[in-house]
Amino acid sequence: MRLSVEELVMRRVVFNQKGGVGKSTITCNLAAISAAEGLRTLVIDLDTQGNSSHYLLGDAAEHVELGAADFFDQLLNLKLSPKDTSEFITATAHPRLSVMTASPQLAELESKLESRYKIYKLREALEALDSFDRIYIDTPPALNFYSRCALIAAESVLIPFDCDEFSRKALYQLIDNIEEIRADHNAALKLEGIVVNQYQARSSLPARVVQELRDEGLPVLDATLSPSVKVKESHEAALPLIHFAPGHKLAQEFVALHALLHRA
Repeated sequence: MRLSVEELVMRRVVFNQKGGVGKSTITCNLAAISAAEGLRTLVIDLDTQGNSSHYLLGDAAEHVELGAADFFDQLLNLKLSPKDTSEFITATAHPRLSVMTASPQLAELESKLESRYKIYKLREALEALDSFDRIYIDTPPALNFYSRCALIAAESVLIPFDCDEFSRKALYQLIDNIEEIRADHNAALKLEGIVVNQYQARSSLPARVVQELRDEGLPVLDATLSPSVKVKESHEAALPLIHFAPGHKLAQEFVALHALLHRA
């Protein structure tokens, strides 16, 4: 189920059913590095909290005219003239980096979208979108309509993981859910790896948990991410770490993670 390094990933979803594990931080920092390396990059924010949207746009995220909610709302209003997917995308201040923003309206649309079985529409739209080299999808902390849409639309899934026992127990069910999506809806979906976030290398518990997961054959990536107050500061500045503090240890860990995921 895991990707070989030879395979090229264009659409990646960052997913965990547990909140607070760093989905938005990982999504935006990897996307920013892709863009900085010359790739046309899109972030799709499907979490109603809009953390990725605010991370990339700051306060301007509140004033975006069209975003993810408008994209999905269009699917429910077939009498309207359809807009091209590109019209729901907003450029950021960083070259080659764009975002489809989230809003609370996503929650209002969910039940209607689910009842009318629009779960494949995001994949269809992204397959027809040829203006990006990399697409990163940030998901809600739940297995709901939007996270299923993302898993169906993506080629690979990256799981953020923090080293506590609750997260570990939830990890097995999470992997089962991904496998079910793969079997029922998206045979091409691959588990790209588990990213250990907030990793404290000098603490015995995280090292033990990570080793036990590896011993079980789970694809824990070698590149880990350290805890740092710089993450909060970069969120407040609406600048991914590659732009906010490029020389910082955590910024370099993101660069290493990006290189690991995109080596060929």
